[in-house]
Amino acid sequence: MALVGLFSAKDKEFVSKLNLLASLVEAHGGQVVSRHVQRRGASSGGAGKMGDQFSRRALLSPGRAREVADACRRRGVDVAVFANPLTDHQRVVLKDMFGCFVMSGEDLR
Repeated sequence: MALVGLFSAKDKEFVSKLNLLASLVEAHGGQVVSRHVQRRGASSGGAGKMGDQFSRRALLSPGRAREVADACRRRGVDVAVFANPLTDHQRVVLKDMFGCFVMSGEDLR
């Protein structure tokens, strides 16, 4: 499985959050083979957008989405687990992009 997360640039706990997500994945019998992080709000303009609702375009940058998709295909990942909540539309779009099932960590709780 691949772990993916969008985090504020101000979030100093993002590694701990990914570690917790990895623990949830492993508790359900999964094996984490890659981790991918998108930081948002590193610039003054981005920081102002942190409260905006995520969209399929805002969740990951196009470059990061391609990076995750390439890694999933290279490693034969069958599930990508996001640290963030996902809408049904985002799940469909990301599944098509990544070539694997996409879910949120909330689904594991």
